[in-house]
Amino acid sequence: MRVVVADDSVLLREGIVRLLQEDGFDVVAQAGDAEDLLRKVGAHRPDVAIVDVRMPPSHTDEGLRAAAEIRERYPETAVLVLSQIVETGSALELLTASAEGIGYLLKDRVADIDRFTEAVRRVAEGGSALDPEVVSTLLGRRRRDDPLVELTSREREVLGLMAEGRSNAAIAEALVITERAVEKHVTSIFAKLGLTPAAEDHRRVLAVLAYLRA
Repeated sequence: MRVVVADDSVLLREGIVRLLQEDGFDVVAQAGDAEDLLRKVGAHRPDVAIVDVRMPPSHTDEGLRAAAEIRERYPETAVLVLSQIVETGSALELLTASAEGIGYLLKDRVADIDRFTEAVRRVAEGGSALDPEVVSTLLGRRRRDDPLVELTSREREVLGLMAEGRSNAAIAEALVITERAVEKHVTSIFAKLGLTPAAEDHRRVLAVLAYLRA
């Protein structure tokens, strides 16, 4: 699995590269800014690009804009965005068009090597990977007519795990309940949100995020 890593922090970038290489990934290029990232993605056409949200010169949203451009110009390349803090605006902007092959993690998650590399693989294979804190923040957004208030606490837990890209079986394992119970919760959640459930996890994530953004 071929990867390009982009982060202006050389120490963090080299750390990520080493972790990936030790886990069998082929890191074909590194970049320190958005312009360099776009050049190297275009040259190497990797399976996935790991991108810092804030990059030179302004350290605002250059990485995010580069990620969106990669998705538009090279749809075969998945994108995993890393952010220092929860930035719901950038998360929603990135996920609006499609959640296929998209990930959004906080940089702290890199320390959990197994979960980080699992997320990279999931995204590269066309799935999605959302940081639990991002999911929690998104679900905490309130509107006066927000139907999320109708969800039970258990349904909110299930919805949060769904948005992380987990299957019903994985949700059942995490919550220590049966898969049949998860299916009932999912049915209830989509009914309350007025959304039609689909079998693929990335479609479920997209439906939830699109609804929240609206």
